[in-house]
Amino acid sequence: MRYITIALAKGRLANQTMEILEKIGISCPEMMDKSTRKLIFTNEELGLKFFLAKASDVPTYVEYGAADIGIVGKDTIEEEGRKLYEVLDLHLGKCRMCVAGPASARLALESGSQIRVATKYPAIAKDYFNNVRHQTVEIIKLNGSVELAPIVGLSEVIVDIVETGSTLRENGLEVLEEICPLSARMVVNRVSMKMEQERIGKLIEDMSRVI
Repeated sequence: MRYITIALAKGRLANQTMEILEKIGISCPEMMDKSTRKLIFTNEELGLKFFLAKASDVPTYVEYGAADIGIVGKDTIEEEGRKLYEVLDLHLGKCRMCVAGPASARLALESGSQIRVATKYPAIAKDYFNNVRHQTVEIIKLNGSVELAPIVGLSEVIVDIVETGSTLRENGLEVLEEICPLSARMVVNRVSMKMEQERIGKLIEDMSRVI
């Protein structure tokens, strides 16, 4: 039997995914060993392999077939723009991608004037402003706390993930527009979907039953 390889985004999402898989009888005890240095974990009985990867790398592993299946946030899928099938919403880590800024920035958005947008998600921001708002913007890529950008005058607005909005409020910012809802999704390699339709289809069906 050929192994089906599953790439999981490291951290809380990987743990939550394993909890869902355990409910349908799929476990991988060696992954639970905190002291292990192993990179690939195997369930011989079910013909499954698992590995943990940085979230932004998961779609890449799936597109190129190094993993048949990936579990990763919708934000990463959209930002990476890889060629793969998105097949299941796990309803984990629910939040939203938003345009946020001080209340005064609402006017700049509504007037359609050229503004600067700071974000960790340049592809999502570019797509939204170009194709949805049809507004010319300068996108500034940041890696740290993007909330700082409008406060210090680097940008008028930010595009970022918003969970509760408390960080925004504490810094005098607010959600100005919602781009899209986010949560963890299952993605599948296009060739794997054809080759292993039965096994992957059953996995999708079993997981959707317990979600």
